[in-house]
Amino acid sequence: MNVLIIDDEELIRNVVREYCLNEGYKVYEANNGIEGLNALENNDIDIIVLDIMMPKMDGYTFFSKMKEKYNIPTIVLSARSEEYDKLFGFSIGIDDYLTKPFSPKELIARIKAILKRTKVSDEEIFTYKGIKVDFKGRVLYIDDKIIDITPKEFDILSYFIKNPNTAISREQLLNKVWGYDYFGDERTIDTHIKILRNNMGKYRDLIVTVRSIGYKFIYEK
Repeated sequence: MNVLIIDDEELIRNVVREYCLNEGYKVYEANNGIEGLNALENNDIDIIVLDIMMPKMDGYTFFSKMKEKYNIPTIVLSARSEEYDKLFGFSIGIDDYLTKPFSPKELIARIKAILKRTKVSDEEIFTYKGIKVDFKGRVLYIDDKIIDITPKEFDILSYFIKNPNTAISREQLLNKVWGYDYFGDERTIDTHIKILRNNMGKYRDLIVTVRSIGYKFIYEK
């Protein structure tokens, strides 16, 4: 697996690089968003570890430009720790958000979880009513129209589909979808569910709220 680290702090890059190399990953580095875009042009990248506050081009500007051409899982690694920053990151499509100072071992665990989720069977396609989910291509169709949803929303919907008619708690979603024990605010889940429902249009009611527990995806065979 090829990891691209984009951070203007050399010490941070050195730490992340060493832990990634220990896992057998190949590592590429960039000092800012412009260098990051150049790295993408010349290399086959599987996952990005991205700082936000950088000179020349900040992390979010890089991410928006990257998404115009690529669909690469991205973990933000930033000193900005406010809930707003995290929710904004998730709303534009990042896969994960880790604040500095950070545990390199936890970062590696999150990288592994994301890479594991992207390895899907070549033949997995789900169809129900006007919904079609291409798990391999990670594409959602509503009435034959491609719907633009974030990677996290896609992972949540996929987990619902693979566990139909089952009440799933917010804690389960955080652990299974994020892939690690999450110690943040569970309202993050509610925010993602609200956006996902809106994107599902007239099929939004297939995701129902289960009082005092969480959510459930209704599937009638």
